[in-house]
Amino acid sequence: MLEMFEVGPCEDGYQMGFLIGKRFSNLIRSRVATDLVLQNQLLPFAQTLQHKPFIEALMENNLKKYPRYWDELVGTAEGSGLPVLDIMLINFRKEILPFLPKTAINTNADGPDDCSDILVVNDSMAVAAHNEDANVALVGHTYLIKGTLSNGLTYFAYTYAGELPSCAFGFNSHALAFTLNSVPPTEDEIVPVGIGRNFISRDLLEATSIEDALTRINSAEVSVGHSYNLIDIGRRKILNVETASRNRVSIHEVGATPYFHANMYLHLQVQQVQDENSISRQERAAVLTKGSKNDFLSLLGDTKNSKYPIYMRGPLLYTLCTAVIDLDEQTLMIIEGNPKNGETSHVFSMSSKEFKMP
Repeated sequence: MLEMFEVGPCEDGYQMGFLIGKRFSNLIRSRVATDLVLQNQLLPFAQTLQHKPFIEALMENNLKKYPRYWDELVGTAEGSGLPVLDIMLINFRKEILPFLPKTAINTNADGPDDCSDILVVNDSMAVAAHNEDANVALVGHTYLIKGTLSNGLTYFAYTYAGELPSCAFGFNSHALAFTLNSVPPTEDEIVPVGIGRNFISRDLLEATSIEDALTRINSAEVSVGHSYNLIDIGRRKILNVETASRNRVSIHEVGATPYFHANMYLHLQVQQVQDENSISRQERAAVLTKGSKNDFLSLLGDTKNSKYPIYMRGPLLYTLCTAVIDLDEQTLMIIEGNPKNGETSHVFSMSSKEFKMP
């Protein structure tokens, strides 16, 4: 069962990270010990004299931009009893992997983090449904954080063990929610030692509005890029925001036509890796019925394409859970297991009345 930890208000970011690290130390240590990409690729790379300046510059740039979140990361490491370098590397995995020597990269050990979203805002419903897909090694290595800050803001975040909340999905007491999808720009589109996506998504948990969220995304000098689904509960609004390095951003407002997003750039003009998995999921979603919330759950539970199913069960990629955000009901529902079976494990109210607003 997915566990939730309520933490805060804390005196600083370090204390919040330390308490999270201490609470989930067993999960974090297990994740680090079994992470083959960390052990066989990232750590050897980071510990060589040749690549030390790269790692130091990456750390310095993110520390300078987000000192409080950096302290949170350090606290998580020390609370779990692990070296800061280990925790830093799993948080910057996507910013480091493109710069590993090609002989060091084992593509079977770290495939793309494939997530699928189906979104709609029409007269009868406003829903964002999201499959959280990851490497199979992350099964059993996730938890929920309910964090309360000193200014009164509260957030919920689905969190990978040892990582900043949240590289997956979350919402806060300003009735702002988000889900995330990775996108694969080609090497020429990637800028070294830029801002890590985990830090940007952590920052989104503190956004006061959808406009503030866009400002936070725009102000970050990203290295790799990402796709954000920003969800304004009160205004019944969903934006898909695709980003890339060199401050490139494209915004698509979701409307009455259901909008499916896998792990491909759909509207930002960026050279990207041709991912057969994402292409197959896009093509399959295009022919499935999308008229109701139940249709969305059936779509996200689809396994017809045995090689590239929308709902994944290994051997490399695994659907950890499905999140369903209903803007009209103002709820976040988490489903563990195939979503078409409708077995809900958690339901959270996202109404601002349930929170103490700043």
